[in-house]
Amino acid sequence: MRPQTTAETRDARPLRLFWIATVSMFMIVSQSLMAQAQNMPESFADLADKISPSVVNITTSTTVAGRTGPQGVVPEGSPFEDFFREFQDRNGPQGDRPRRSSALGSGFVISEDGYIVTNNHVIEGADEIQIEFFEGFTLPAELVGTDPNTDIALLKVEAEEPLHYVSFGDSDEARVGDWVMAMGNPLGQGFSVSAGIVSARNRALSGTYDDYIQTDAAINRGNSGGPLFNMDGNVIGVNTAILSPNGGSIGIGFSMASNVVTKVVDQLKEYGETRRGWLGVRIQDVTEDMAEALGLASATGAMVSDVPDGPAKDAGMKAGDVITSFDGNKVEDTRQLVRIVGNTEVGKSVRVVVNRNGNSETLKVTLGRREEAERTYPASQEMTPEDEPAESELMGLTLSPLTSDLRDELGLQSSAKGLAVTQVDETSEAFEKGLRAGDVITEAGQSEVLSISDLETKITEARDAGRKSILLLVRRGGDPRFVALSLNQDE
Repeated sequence: MRPQTTAETRDARPLRLFWIATVSMFMIVSQSLMAQAQNMPESFADLADKISPSVVNITTSTTVAGRTGPQGVVPEGSPFEDFFREFQDRNGPQGDRPRRSSALGSGFVISEDGYIVTNNHVIEGADEIQIEFFEGFTLPAELVGTDPNTDIALLKVEAEEPLHYVSFGDSDEARVGDWVMAMGNPLGQGFSVSAGIVSARNRALSGTYDDYIQTDAAINRGNSGGPLFNMDGNVIGVNTAILSPNGGSIGIGFSMASNVVTKVVDQLKEYGETRRGWLGVRIQDVTEDMAEALGLASATGAMVSDVPDGPAKDAGMKAGDVITSFDGNKVEDTRQLVRIVGNTEVGKSVRVVVNRNGNSETLKVTLGRREEAERTYPASQEMTPEDEPAESELMGLTLSPLTSDLRDELGLQSSAKGLAVTQVDETSEAFEKGLRAGDVITEAGQSEVLSISDLETKITEARDAGRKSILLLVRRGGDPRFVALSLNQDE
């Protein structure tokens, strides 16, 4: 009997080991899930108690001119016509008087001496700004400065006691899925808290310097200018906009990232205005066909479409250059370049690496100030002689060198040069890529074109070099852009 028991025991050993391993694995998974659950807040109450005194409601007052037009419309013959006319006659003069208009928003205190951040659109045009604090008292605020580009405004109040304030966090550390909490004054209902997660990052809406955090935390009208907190109680965004078909929250809200806001706030506090770096170029993204036409390894960087008077021109930059690096930062696209340049100190000398005709060159550029450039530098005009007229069809385009008559017809400067597009075949690739009659082609293959023969020569050179497409610099209404057209189409 003993040998049989020993054999049974030996046969049961693998099963016992299997169950031991299964139980151990279950315990490991359970512990992991419990650890993850511990990271989920059971309540936001402690966090709300800690940071709510720094969040404020903002009320603005604006004087609105009296209404001088019709105050309403009643169909002729309506039984209310006489009543409505009598009402207008009795109250009409009052409608012409200036009146006061109020608006509500949110904000938050960033220093104990009373600096407050909100949205520019909350206080824009306001005659008076009142700040209501969580504790219930109210103080008037003075406008320090605004930045419409990021929709940020900085206010200042004078208080007898130090104010509760919050600090900015690093928005770059926020990850999709992280918990966040929004605070503000939605729909004028008073102090309110909502929670959600980071739904997406690096969103762009319509601004040049946009870097929004998207969240599903409820944001409604009146929340504008309020803070978006991480779980450490630091501000990682300023609630600015929502995407909604009905004006209410549907879980798609946008907060301007704190790493953008802090730079703006620092400049507003020091100068009362923003001071952004300015390179002095017009740029566009590099597409796949542009990259092929230029012989680039990838469709990255920023294509320079125009170089007006300014820092880049002084440094020798040219239209057709592809900016691949700025001040040691690799340039992926135009949006990234604009943000890097804007965040760089005015007057700083930076190294800009460009790809020019397949070769890498480094230029040293001393940045100007964008705000001054927008007021000072006119668009550059290129002076070239006029060529004799000719007309031809190439790549689906009917082209003619610019003449005085054509310049007048197209409303161009007398110094404009290039080939005028007089007609576009609607079945052609050129039409598909947006070329239209009235456009002017000024360059082909990164060289000037003044005549049809110039363009034909550049097409031949591109084919001989094994290119599948040629890069054209096209201007419309003075605005330049590059377009790459295939060379394997009938001419």
